[in-house]
Amino acid sequence: MTIKRSVFFINEKKASASSELSHLLKKCIEKVDHPWKEIIILCIGSDRITGDSLGPLIGHRLSKYRWKNIHIYGTLDYPVHALNLEQTVICLKKRHPSALIIAVDASLGSKKHVGFITVGTGPILPGAGVHKSLPLVGDLFITGILNASGTFEHLMLQTTRLSLVVQMAETISDGIEKTFAQPHENRRLLPEEWFQPDDTRCLCWAKDSGMAALSIESISGTSC
Repeated sequence: MTIKRSVFFINEKKASASSELSHLLKKCIEKVDHPWKEIIILCIGSDRITGDSLGPLIGHRLSKYRWKNIHIYGTLDYPVHALNLEQTVICLKKRHPSALIIAVDASLGSKKHVGFITVGTGPILPGAGVHKSLPLVGDLFITGILNASGTFEHLMLQTTRLSLVVQMAETISDGIEKTFAQPHENRRLLPEEWFQPDDTRCLCWAKDSGMAALSIESISGTSC
């Protein structure tokens, strides 16, 4: 299957990295050619492996924001990983049939791109760098290249420096926050009503089990 996509690279070490990410993410959202009514930010990864914890760290940071019609799946407490990704995607399609999905994940790449953030259109294939067979996911994607690909990919993820993962998570989180911050409502990126206070809105996370979504309003979770 041929996937048409655009990919942009951002050097995380640049002071302007989060602003560049925000700018490019907005451009990618504008390129989506199908209607959508809400946004899912799907942060993929496991908190048990340093290099793979980028997604859950980003989800953890983003979960403090209260955006209307923007839902966060995948945090440190409730990660979305290889064991529950497929079920989570099925549940997302049922619960949010008209959602735009932004997939966020760690990745391996060439040595020259280690420390770079990629953002683009089209789905990603989680786990491809470590030879896992997982479903394609996302309308858009953001990845952080944390180590070089090649042999012993699992070892590369396990030996990735925590400082790099944390710095990358902070930059990506800040870039996403800037994308959906109040000033951007004047640019008509999102409907104006999305920025009105809504104390009853629930954030959702993916559970580390077969049932995928847990709402803030329900300790036991809800079925799909």
